[in-house]
Amino acid sequence: MVDDISPAWRDWIVNNLQRGCTRQSMIDSMVRAQFDATFAAACIARIDDAKIDRQQMMPVTSFLSNEPYRYEPSRIGSGNSIALSDGPVKVALRLSRPEVVLIESFMSDKECEELIEQARYKLLPSTVVDPQSGDRQVIAARSSEGTYFQRGENELVQCLERRISELMNWPVECGEGIQILHYQTGAEYRPHFDYFPEQNAGSIPHLAQGGQRVATLVMYLNEVIEGGETVFPDGGLSVTPKRGSAVYFSYVNSLGQVDPATLHAGAPVLAGEKWIATKWMRQRQYGG
Repeated sequence: MVDDISPAWRDWIVNNLQRGCTRQSMIDSMVRAQFDATFAAACIARIDDAKIDRQQMMPVTSFLSNEPYRYEPSRIGSGNSIALSDGPVKVALRLSRPEVVLIESFMSDKECEELIEQARYKLLPSTVVDPQSGDRQVIAARSSEGTYFQRGENELVQCLERRISELMNWPVECGEGIQILHYQTGAEYRPHFDYFPEQNAGSIPHLAQGGQRVATLVMYLNEVIEGGETVFPDGGLSVTPKRGSAVYFSYVNSLGQVDPATLHAGAPVLAGEKWIATKWMRQRQYGG
């Protein structure tokens, strides 16, 4: 049974058991992420009761400290409206644990349309990092297609990168290139972390380029007819795509700890299509 769930979810279960979370609270979180309640209960019970070797399933925070993740003041400015150089943006929602901030009207309709058109003809199947080799591979759990823009590639990209840097209070030079993802009807991205687990050999070459990822900004480029939400099971939060809005979440603190509560998923698109732009920030200058 436990072999039927992803490594990210196994790590999540182990971490929450070690934190002292109740089985029912964990079942509730998994149900919000669209797991069957009976299946979720069985997976948790198997890991908790069968005395599975937890050293082999150690969560990603264990290499740093046995202490819980320490939440720090947000990199995002306070207040319900944040002034940026090209105009204010409004904060629609703040969640503290995990830290999630929903921003309204981060991009204009024209910017969204232009970014989609620039990306449309160079899409390829989306990949993930193999935990052992570090190579990029296509897997069933991520059924989108996408492409990247190099940092500073054109005027629109430069404008967005400057805006993102001001919002996140993090240097442009620490950002990866903007990734564009296209989800057709039925496509999804199952629960995963955006940071690189340091216990995985495959993370080593990625961490060597700018260090760990510290935060993500997902920008929604179109209206989705049904489905396609960004789901945070630990926060009990499901963000509905809305053209021009953006969701920020942070998962690395100044101590280098990573926050497993930022496990998230792109729910299946049930009708229509979904376009998003994703920006990841690193600890140091990113050169690739």
